[in-house]
Amino acid sequence: MQFTSSEENYIKAIYHLEIIHGKVSTSLLSDKIRTRPASVTDMLKKLQLKHIVHYKPYRGFILTQSGTKTALEVVRKHRLWEYFLVHKLGFQWDEVHAVAEDLEHISSKELISRLDAYLDNPAFDPHGDPIPDNNGKIRIIKQSSLAAISTKQTVTVSSVKNQSTEMLDMLKHFNIHIGSKIKIQRRFDFDGSVEIKVDKNPATIISNQVAINVYCLI
Repeated sequence: MQFTSSEENYIKAIYHLEIIHGKVSTSLLSDKIRTRPASVTDMLKKLQLKHIVHYKPYRGFILTQSGTKTALEVVRKHRLWEYFLVHKLGFQWDEVHAVAEDLEHISSKELISRLDAYLDNPAFDPHGDPIPDNNGKIRIIKQSSLAAISTKQTVTVSSVKNQSTEMLDMLKHFNIHIGSKIKIQRRFDFDGSVEIKVDKNPATIISNQVAINVYCLI
């Protein structure tokens, strides 16, 4: 079944909200998509006719099995393109989201299959998010935020929760990227900020807000 770019954006947004909230409300989706609730309701009706969502007015909605499959296909394309842009074209990790948003709507399955093979079937994108395989399976790893890591422990950065341009730019300033080795030197009770040593760089202090968004292997 073919979907418009707008429909795919809605399906992907519902998928991400489901992970956090379970059943999704119109207001949650409206905030995520940044559009009027009335427009969201109209789209949900269209997606219900295509058997993508289970939707009842005022009771929330969830993706059907077909909807989840479609969402994972879009997520897979987005994350593969991000990987390609960073590792093959030299983009920075804070430059690729908007470009991948456009490329994820390319419908050619053969192109995506060849792209995946060309990239040697990566399991994670440049931000540490898992890339669904061709069957929609996602690799799960054990990880914890820097805010929960004990002092004097050294860990490896595995993913970033907040992937806004501003956050990623800040992490670049601190030389933090996927694969960085971070040692927790000290934690300050006053505001939860953390003194860390990243790889061989001098020790620096990051805020609790940054620490709770950087995840490491455990």
